[in-house]
Amino acid sequence: MERRQRGPARRSAVLLASVGLVLGLGAPALAVGGDGVPSGGGGDNPRADDLRRERAWVRLGDLKFGAEPYEAVSAAATEAAGKASCEISAGDATNLVLSPTWPEVSGSGDSPSPMTLSRYDDQTSLADPEQRDKGLFFNPGVGIWQLDSAGLGADETAATAIDSVGAAGKMAPYIVGKYCSAVDGGATAAQARATAWKDWHACDQGACESIYQRLKTDGVVKDATVDRYGGAEMRSCTYEGAEYDCLYVDPTAAQGEDAWTVPDYGPAPVPDPFYVFTYTKSGTEYEVRYWLKSDSGASTDVSASRELGVNARTKLYWEAESGLCDTTTGSGNC
Repeated sequence: MERRQRGPARRSAVLLASVGLVLGLGAPALAVGGDGVPSGGGGDNPRADDLRRERAWVRLGDLKFGAEPYEAVSAAATEAAGKASCEISAGDATNLVLSPTWPEVSGSGDSPSPMTLSRYDDQTSLADPEQRDKGLFFNPGVGIWQLDSAGLGADETAATAIDSVGAAGKMAPYIVGKYCSAVDGGATAAQARATAWKDWHACDQGACESIYQRLKTDGVVKDATVDRYGGAEMRSCTYEGAEYDCLYVDPTAAQGEDAWTVPDYGPAPVPDPFYVFTYTKSGTEYEVRYWLKSDSGASTDVSASRELGVNARTKLYWEAESGLCDTTTGSGNC
């Protein structure tokens, strides 16, 4: 997310996140980037990978995919194929990159939603330690490829993982590169595909290979109702007189497969709508998710921040807030 700075002077801590608790008429206290009440140490949910495998097999019929996300994947995969160390067609590269998405997030075969937020990790380490609202929950896996802070999403934010254009630009060369490394090492094409999908437990028992073969035979139905962000919205937000880009994530607005938004879909709560930003302090970047009290029902705004590169299950920082204005809609502290 890019910062659009206004005003003649800025703090040395570059704010790409909504921060600060206004105390009466006093100055706002920085509440992100290592400040606030910490949570963490819960580790992975041992049942999460089993749930992914159990739900990996996709219903027969048309495989749908958002038209705009598909074009992003196709373009990124075509570029990756052109730079690959092994021979792979643009079409095969596209199918290779697409194959984990339905087993990971859309067992119905409907369009995987770029907004998808993981529902299998329900550890208290991911929830607001003050328990101000059940929906104040930091889902660690995000997007079509479920980029998780414990792995491929360690350096991503919810905003960059949801953005299908940016996510495809990262995942296409990664998946094609793993495939070619395996082929160059003597693996068969099928073995190399399994290697390329090794990061996704939904692929463990052959579900992704099944999707790959279906794509080769029947192709994909492009769905114009699913856009780049899957229903999340780019907004402009201000804090302390400066303006920033921000992404507003409301699960009730999810485009495409939305089974994950049903309360009993998984053990984790459905999160309340939140804004997501990147915040930089002393050279360290943090992902910040910010909940307005009007969206969560809590008595105050709340933020949760994660140092990029750190598993969210290991450490988050939570704090009461009041510093965000969504200038696009006039919501928040405007």
